[in-house]
Amino acid sequence: MSTKAYFSHEEIKPGKAAFSKTRSIIEAAFYGNNVVKVNTLKEAYELAKNAPGTVVTDQVVYRGEEFGLEKDARVLLFNDGSITGRYAPARRITGKPGTNTTELDKIVMDAVYDTRWRTLYHAEVYIGLDKEFMVKAHLLIPEGEENILYNWMLNFQYMSDEYVKMYKDSKPVGDEPDIYIFSDPQWAGAPGREDITDPNCLCYFNTDTNCAAILGMRYFGEHKKGTLTLAWAIANRNGYASCHGGQKEYTLEDGSKYVAAVFGLSGSGKSTITHAKHNNKYPSIKVLHDDAFIINAESCSSIALEPTYFDKTADYPITSPDNKFLLTAQNCSATLDNEGKVVLVTEDIRNGNGRALKSKLWSPNRVDKIDAPVNAIFWIMKDPTIPPIVKLKGASLASVMGATLATKRSTAERLKEGVDPNALVVEPYANPFRTYPLVNDYEKFKTLVESKNVSCYIINTGDFMGKKVQPKDTLGVIEAVVEGKANFKTWGPFKDIEIFEWEGFVPDLNDAEYVKQLQARMNDRLQYVESLNELESGYNKLPEDAAAAIRAVVEQAKTL
Repeated sequence: MSTKAYFSHEEIKPGKAAFSKTRSIIEAAFYGNNVVKVNTLKEAYELAKNAPGTVVTDQVVYRGEEFGLEKDARVLLFNDGSITGRYAPARRITGKPGTNTTELDKIVMDAVYDTRWRTLYHAEVYIGLDKEFMVKAHLLIPEGEENILYNWMLNFQYMSDEYVKMYKDSKPVGDEPDIYIFSDPQWAGAPGREDITDPNCLCYFNTDTNCAAILGMRYFGEHKKGTLTLAWAIANRNGYASCHGGQKEYTLEDGSKYVAAVFGLSGSGKSTITHAKHNNKYPSIKVLHDDAFIINAESCSSIALEPTYFDKTADYPITSPDNKFLLTAQNCSATLDNEGKVVLVTEDIRNGNGRALKSKLWSPNRVDKIDAPVNAIFWIMKDPTIPPIVKLKGASLASVMGATLATKRSTAERLKEGVDPNALVVEPYANPFRTYPLVNDYEKFKTLVESKNVSCYIINTGDFMGKKVQPKDTLGVIEAVVEGKANFKTWGPFKDIEIFEWEGFVPDLNDAEYVKQLQARMNDRLQYVESLNELESGYNKLPEDAAAAIRAVVEQAKTL
């Protein structure tokens, strides 16, 4: 599918998705006489290289000419000051209870007006790397923010001859207009409007009309996830399950395929699992992506949304061979090596959450689409009461466990008196970027299990009652599932949960303390689902079968 950029005079009227109030405020700015179009990556690179504050390292981008750069292009570093992460409280979503769109529209109007004194850059990219699903997105951003512009064009698919042709061959779907994003990281804020928005920054989405305003936010990750947010919403409306996770295809010795999708929060091991080569024990492994893809709810094929990887630099010292594939870096330091060359200083010495964009070449077995249907979904959790792997039976339980995807609280987190430090923190489907009701994802994943025979598992990559689950354990249980060697059996009183007993991590259901914790953690999930009935006026309320599936597990746990 493709989105729509051009309209007949008869189509230009109220009531169309492309002509909502918010979108009209945002799109008009793209045609101002202070706007400069940036058409190629080479242009964006030159702008970023010459932008004030850019550190031009002496590292040459590996095979950069293969994806639109000059042969001698260098890895660029840019630092954002003290802001080195995303800021969720700034998000405002049209249609969500409590969102004052009338006043937010006025704030965006003023923000657009204030940029008329500056040069603005307009860039375009594609989101989705197969003609089955390609969305065109536009970004407008002021002079001085050239590194965000360059990173945005690198992160998504720039308009190469190959992809322009592919996009022309894709089929337009309905009235889905192109994505338009207006960004001003230098926005002065809206003091005194705390009842409407954060006084210093705003990330405002009109999801149904494919537009957003990102104001006062310097961090590139806001622009990456803000853009994906809108693309995921388009996918959701058009028959796809939107996935913040990783996917890979195994080819087994007998030539059969096994496609596994993994969903987990940052630091859960999602990328490690996705890129694991398993000591080359399989004839072939293909990687779709480790962060953003979609699954066709009918065919169960999958499509990557981005060509590159936005990865943390904490685990990659300057000697790491993985750094060979760097394109840019953000929020890292730099120094001179013993040859006098400017090199990066990674490992989060300057600050936490140092980041880098890595090229598609980092994964030599990378593909943009997996045609084989997905076989299994793995919800990655850090719940100390869950063994390294359990299998979920029943579509409602399988999907609601994804909707209650959980992790432990950080030991550095300050808690109010009376709050259980062991209580789970839930992020449905590991996707904090959803801008549509949660029930849409719940039904999509439920259908995959119920109608498409997709298997569903929970894997715990944290610790199990104080014992750390090592990567070898996680990869070991996954390999056993992929190879059909995992012997699952009924787990205690649970009718719809089966266990594969992994050596060293077998739960003792006669241990009173363990049983107490297990009961409490399952109850955490039930309380979360039930809380959605009232929270935000029920915006994310789930069907009764979701709560019923968890409630049954809680009741069964009480019999231990």
